[in-house]
Amino acid sequence: MCQMAVVSTGFFDGVHLGHRHVIDRLLSEAKASGEESLVITFWPHPRNVLQNDARNLRLLTSLEEKRRLLEGLGVDRIEVLPFTREFSRLTTEAYLRDVLIGRYGATTVVLGYDNRIGSDLLSAREIVPIAERLGLRVIVESPVTIPLRGKGFPLQTHGHPRPCKREGPGLPGGGAERRSEGESLPPEEVTVSSTKIREALSEGLVEDAEAMLGYRYWLHGVVVAGNKLGRTIGFPTANMQLYDPLKMVPSDGVYAVEVETVGRRFSGMCNIGVRPTVGSGNARTIETHIFDFNEDIYGLDIRVGFVAKIREERHFDSLEALSGQLSKDREACLGKIPAALCEIVK
Repeated sequence: MCQMAVVSTGFFDGVHLGHRHVIDRLLSEAKASGEESLVITFWPHPRNVLQNDARNLRLLTSLEEKRRLLEGLGVDRIEVLPFTREFSRLTTEAYLRDVLIGRYGATTVVLGYDNRIGSDLLSAREIVPIAERLGLRVIVESPVTIPLRGKGFPLQTHGHPRPCKREGPGLPGGGAERRSEGESLPPEEVTVSSTKIREALSEGLVEDAEAMLGYRYWLHGVVVAGNKLGRTIGFPTANMQLYDPLKMVPSDGVYAVEVETVGRRFSGMCNIGVRPTVGSGNARTIETHIFDFNEDIYGLDIRVGFVAKIREERHFDSLEALSGQLSKDREACLGKIPAALCEIVK
């Protein structure tokens, strides 16, 4: 007989504040009943298998990142089910009966407000009578909404989840309102979702994405050889090749960033784009200049965390003009992140 469990199931891309609300309830219910807390997720994304606009799909977290984030929340057990065409044909009732109850001993399932399960794509509310008939208790959690300033003006201090409005126990929050010079836009209440976070990143609103995630957004890859042009104008860069090609990349532009490499953390600035100053038809690259750093890191691991967007990428008439702008960009970045951010990464 398998161990009894309180279960939550879904793709959990990003493990954002909305997901964390569900996981909070999962953990409290499991503790109260003395049962195991279990998250059942899937890989790859259903759109990759069912070809529903799969070529445009980009993810907030790799499987490794998702697993690490869920483990960090204190979940007892994480099961990753292969999402196949055969699996996709399971009805809601078959998934609840044969997988959640039959395979994993679920007694309670905690769902987000927008969860859909099975080939019949039933909503969380529609699942309730089917689950109850099978002897499975269902808890449907309310959405998490937070105020966003929008257009690059979030209500978040760097690195800390902002307060969110929701039913149930509150998340640890904090942070005071920040405003751009002369800016007094009213905050907008936004329901946190993976789609909203992808939209924010696609517009370069990395601070809004951070606010909805509850943590800074990072890219992870390996340093590969570039054209080394940056070195000739005093701004050497690390050219990143992503480990996960489906990882969502913020929109083109220059960003203030944190950088983790060689076991330490630094501040820096990152350019995403096609480098129009050095020619046309260039491939899109992710190039990061690490402040106060001059080590050879080709072939080494690098992580880049996005603090704020500084400006759009644009064409300059000369390399001298580009170098002058990069000097201004450096100062703008240092105004966003600590100038002496160099520490051992634990």
